[in-house]
Amino acid sequence: MATQPKSGAAASRTRATAARSLTPKAREDFRRTFDAMADNIGEVIKGKDHEIRLTLTAILANGHVLFEDLPGTGKTMLARTIARTIDAEQNRIQCTPDLLPADITGSPVLDRRTGDFVFRRGPVFANVFLADEINRASPKTQAAMLEAMQERNVTVDGTTYPLPRPFFVLATQNPVEQAGTFPLPEAQLDRFLFKLSLGYPGRMSELDVLTSNRTVEPIEAIKPVVNRDGLVAMAEWAEEVTVSEAVLLYIIDLTNATRDDPSLAVGASPRASLALMRASRVRAASQGRDDVIPDDVKQLAMAVMGHRVILTPDALLRDETAEQVTTRIIQRIKPPTGVTPAVDEPETTLAGAVG
Repeated sequence: MATQPKSGAAASRTRATAARSLTPKAREDFRRTFDAMADNIGEVIKGKDHEIRLTLTAILANGHVLFEDLPGTGKTMLARTIARTIDAEQNRIQCTPDLLPADITGSPVLDRRTGDFVFRRGPVFANVFLADEINRASPKTQAAMLEAMQERNVTVDGTTYPLPRPFFVLATQNPVEQAGTFPLPEAQLDRFLFKLSLGYPGRMSELDVLTSNRTVEPIEAIKPVVNRDGLVAMAEWAEEVTVSEAVLLYIIDLTNATRDDPSLAVGASPRASLALMRASRVRAASQGRDDVIPDDVKQLAMAVMGHRVILTPDALLRDETAEQVTTRIIQRIKPPTGVTPAVDEPETTLAGAVG
């Protein structure tokens, strides 16, 4: 649906608001807070700074993350540490084949005092919701999370209940043990902004893990860096980061290339283009910029598109992987030239423009 153009007064107010928020100080505050959050989580999750920053990027882009990893690599601890870092409520559920949708969303229960049915909220009503081994839940239970992930609502018996803000899902699945599992359908995979893997730590990082856990878990010592309102404000600020037409066309070229590649039966959807744009805005903001450059897009393209494409039977016979094909596409599509970060203007000039 096309949006109606704003009146002159409304447009002036919008420009003034953006000018006030996109100041050098605001950009530096965003970058400093983002770095502080990453460092705080890094006190617990050792040697995984890249994955930590990607997870924070997804959160601030209002997205969800799917971790495909072996047990014991720190996925649950990462969710707990994020919840502590943003002073948020965190719930975890272990997915099993007998898990019911109501076990996630909640259900009406009879209040014996009044004789009325009262909705009892399920574990999905949290800021950080960890669905452990999501592929062990039945398709019906997996589908119960679709509305929550996309619309931030839960509908039970015709009544819609809003989820708290912020809300994001961290789901895990084991890539090795596939017996008795239900692979996520493409519609569900498309709801995840990123698909990541923590992997095993390096030798010295694992030494840090052993050293820091000799007496007490390090998560008990960390303090919140930002509250929930502050995290929501950061996400809203990132939405104002500028994306030039050249960069938008670069995003479109990347996703279009997955739809035409002979090794792919299904390419990335328009939702992937939107996800790549939103994540690139957060990456730019995390580096103290208020405009997206092509490198932001290039660095995030694999995490966004790798799980959204499906190989052809011939590609599977050639032992190709979705990651290999996506990497080839990213390397083949040339980024636009001449798109560089904007030069900061003096604070007085910005203030004068607002006034």
